[in-house]
Amino acid sequence: MSWIREGELTIIERFCANIIKAGPMPKHVAFIMDGNRRYAQKCHVERQQGHSQGFDKLAQTLRWCLNLGIREVTVYAFSIENFKRSKEEVDGLMDLARQKFSRLLEEQENLKKHGVCIRVLGDLPLLPVDIQELIAQAVLATRNYNKCFLNVCFAYTSRHEISNAVREMAWGVEQGLLEPRHPIHAWCFSQSCGQNIPFGTCVKLSFSSR
Repeated sequence: MSWIREGELTIIERFCANIIKAGPMPKHVAFIMDGNRRYAQKCHVERQQGHSQGFDKLAQTLRWCLNLGIREVTVYAFSIENFKRSKEEVDGLMDLARQKFSRLLEEQENLKKHGVCIRVLGDLPLLPVDIQELIAQAVLATRNYNKCFLNVCFAYTSRHEISNAVREMAWGVEQGLLEPRHPIHAWCFSQSCGQNIPFGTCVKLSFSSR
């Protein structure tokens, strides 16, 4: 399935979208991917199929975000802790990542049309080399787009994000870009974590329905 699904919303979907747009609209929404294994267990299917259907639901969600004018979306897709799962499951998740990042490279016209800049955040050297190469190609291909931003957190932990942000700010002080006596602002910290806009809403997808 495509990362960003094309096509008009149904009448009911447009009705719901108009209701949502009538209220305050966040500019940045984060999604923590969770519940795929519970969904697979509930539906008596393989875990890999649960992860695959979880991505399909994410694609539908990104379509909604695009329609609602949400400029930045962060997806927490694969934690470093996930490497502790069984080799079979981890290998399956890596295969899914290969498929989806390869598909992303095939959709460059669609990404250009919507001006989507792809950024992948995390300890990427932990990933297989071929996946690192696919990620690098996707990031480079969309680096000049700025209408909206999709941050994919892959091989991440909150500890890694914080320590990386601190290193970035320390580098900024060394380069004379930041004044060490000034307080650390939330904007500065979020920029170091790879975010253009601070989170407005964070959603954990922990339910067992897709």
